Amino acid sequence: MLVKTFGSAVFGVDATTITIEVNIDTGINFHLVGLPDSAVKESQHRITAALKNRGYKWPGKKITINMAPADIRKEGSAYDLPIALGILSASGQHEMPNIGDYIIMGEMSLDGTVQPIKGALPIAIQARGEGFKGFILPTENAREAAIVNDLEVYGVDSISDVVGFLSGEKTIEPTIVNTREEFRQHLENPAFDFSEVKGQENIKRALEIAAAGGHNVILIGPPGAGKTMLAKRMPTILPPMTLNEALETTKIHSVAGKLGNNASLVAQRPFRSPHHSISNVALVGGGSFPQPGEISLAHHGILFLDELPEFQRTVLEVMRQPMEDRKVNISRARFSVDYPASFMLVASMNPCPCGYFNHPSKECVCSPGIVQKYLNKISGPLLDRIDLHVEVTPVSFDEMSSERKEEKSADIRKRVVVAREIQNERFKETEGIYNNAQMQTRHLREVCRIEKDGQDLLRHAIDKLNLSARAYDRILKVARTIADLESSEKIETGHLAEAIQYRSLDREGWMG
Repeated sequence: MLVKTFGSAVFGVDATTITIEVNIDTGINFHLVGLPDSAVKESQHRITAALKNRGYKWPGKKITINMAPADIRKEGSAYDLPIALGILSASGQHEMPNIGDYIIMGEMSLDGTVQPIKGALPIAIQARGEGFKGFILPTENAREAAIVNDLEVYGVDSISDVVGFLSGEKTIEPTIVNTREEFRQHLENPAFDFSEVKGQENIKRALEIAAAGGHNVILIGPPGAGKTMLAKRMPTILPPMTLNEALETTKIHSVAGKLGNNASLVAQRPFRSPHHSISNVALVGGGSFPQPGEISLAHHGILFLDELPEFQRTVLEVMRQPMEDRKVNISRARFSVDYPASFMLVASMNPCPCGYFNHPSKECVCSPGIVQKYLNKISGPLLDRIDLHVEVTPVSFDEMSSERKEEKSADIRKRVVVAREIQNERFKETEGIYNNAQMQTRHLREVCRIEKDGQDLLRHAIDKLNLSARAYDRILKVARTIADLESSEKIETGHLAEAIQYRSLDREGWMG
């Protein structure tokens, strides 16, 4: 007897429906075909024990299982449940007439309980797109899949629950999540606030500009000056996520298995802070069975690289192309996958190995050659892609002990949101561009026109600082953002002057 059940395979951030055909015939062999990996092949042993421990029988016959399309590699243990149900149905132990109406996924323990899976959200989106009635999966993943409207999602704890449900002997209530309500509920819950940072007004101003235009920023300063503290508060001044952004981000975290049990939407902007020992594959994604890297997990949020020169140079260089294209392509001999990677880079670094180069009061003990070697760990092309270079100076005792109330993140965010709305209106006809940082060179001529005084100032700065063509573009983009924060249609000379001062590492005495 032949029975078909349906599962799903995730490639990149999208899913492909897998048809699992179970045929039982005379004989005593077990064949599993269709390009399964080791975890899928081992399912026979898990399923055998699970069925016996739940009071079902393992058919003592020839069992052939085909996973189609047969040329797509099937990975992981999440196919245990659909294979086991197919065997029970094909062997005639239980009548399950509606088994083909559902996508079914779940890893099985030896006692027949089901374990969480990765990628529930993209699988649910695909199931709805292909017209399946519902999605049966472990209870821990049910809320994540229930984000998708117009699809019945059933969370189960064991194979017995699924058999009872599909044979009509048991009722399981579908999991329902009000996506918009869930989104609003989790939107405002920041763990940090800029009001906790004493002083550092010029740094807060630079981070406000970065948030308003989506610009990359690097903070340079001595140990203990507050670089990490400031960076961790960046997500609190970014505009709130839209529902579409939240769904995109949740898909990536779902594929990577980072959502956790009983989670639903990722409603707050991600803040990823990998250690400097990270490999280039872990940063940009990939591996033999590709997974999203840190830059994709930071999609629509912030990637914070603390102590930037301590990262391996090869690791930093692989970020250059994703920073421009806002996606990363992982290519293998048989396939390639794209992961979105539209993130804001916030980096921090000490100015030298001892940390006190250019310090106002402490003496630097590094020789000139050592300082230069340390700074040269970061390549020019990577620095060119960072719009704002900001020097962080230590906070004085008077500022630390001051009782003056600092501005809250919510107040800064209001100004950022207004600036972003101006940019949304500006680029509404341009596909793929939502903020000033994403502008292409061709847009600069239209959007960033400057008067003669501004041109003279810019010419002098470029000659003096020996800036590259890309750095010139960055200055114009930052100046445009500063103008947007002041709701100014034109880029004034003052806006340009402020943008130029955020190129610290281009100045003489820094990068040589």
